[in-house]
Amino acid sequence: MTEPGDRELAALLTRYAATEIVRDLRRDRLPVTNARHWRTRLSTARPEADLHAVERLGGCFVVPGDSEWPAQLDDLGRVPGEYSVPPVGLWLRGAGKLADADRTIAVVGSRAATGYGEYVAAEFAIGLAERGFLVVSGGAYGIDAAAHRGALAGGGATVAVLACGVDVCYPRGNATLFHRILSTGLLLSEWPPGCAPMRHRFLVRNRVIAALASGTIVVEAAARSGALNTANRARDLGRHVMAVPGPVTSPLSAGSNQLLREPDVCCITRADDVVEIVGRLDPSIAPTPGAPPSSARDRLDGVTRRVLDAVPARRSAGPAGIALAAGLALPDVLAALGRLAADGLVERTDAGWRVAG
Repeated sequence: MTEPGDRELAALLTRYAATEIVRDLRRDRLPVTNARHWRTRLSTARPEADLHAVERLGGCFVVPGDSEWPAQLDDLGRVPGEYSVPPVGLWLRGAGKLADADRTIAVVGSRAATGYGEYVAAEFAIGLAERGFLVVSGGAYGIDAAAHRGALAGGGATVAVLACGVDVCYPRGNATLFHRILSTGLLLSEWPPGCAPMRHRFLVRNRVIAALASGTIVVEAAARSGALNTANRARDLGRHVMAVPGPVTSPLSAGSNQLLREPDVCCITRADDVVEIVGRLDPSIAPTPGAPPSSARDRLDGVTRRVLDAVPARRSAGPAGIALAAGLALPDVLAALGRLAADGLVERTDAGWRVAG
């Protein structure tokens, strides 16, 4: 009934059982701000069907307290920041186990990676897998895919943390890679089967990658990059942050090279550097200077961003359909559409609303 990273729901779950929250929501006895948003999806929620769907795939759903639950995710409840709450649960698919997640390294970077970046990511992943580390990444093109392939080539396991359901192949070009990951590793998601990726879901997903790993390696990252978001999440959590130096002439290394100027970020050039660093823990957390200029999207609040993500790009949709996709109440969606239209981000058509331009 809600999107992962919901602080209000996380607070309720510390005091009430999930069944009690849903019962009171149905009876309109839940005096919380987000109740009106949660009711949007409540009538269409089919949890039993979701469980059957993942079971047919050979997967499962785990929650805190289960033997498969990675306890390090609980650290998300002890740091500030948007979406900084532990997952309510995880959908898992594959032959791998999360029991060894304390020996986990995340490898992240640009989707539009260079040959240099993909080679380095694969070499690091091979070396880490050979040394018994579990390699975590996001399943995307570029650095993520190279890291997953490297871990498999090194005879190890790898976990792809997805921003969609574990039965949804995104990106489609990585279908063969996902099939290989399932044989020894895991596909992991906070979203139930059938959920499509949305832009804001990748940022929500990044906190899980950062929390799962004892250290995060940034191989290639532009000045504005989801990989930098993952690295900053790792820093907030007190995890190790490492970066690979890249050509000073390459825009795709601008962000990772900037990271190397930070006192709590380690420069690495080989897998042995990582093994040495993860034995130490630097508790100092420094802010990231020199942030790039914000865009109109960056200035949107969380509700308005979710509405924008739910607006289709190639066709039009009515407000009710957008409200269902976003999991928000219709009046809030209508208000957000007005703000987005004023910013030139969406446009109204005879059939509804679509992304502008």
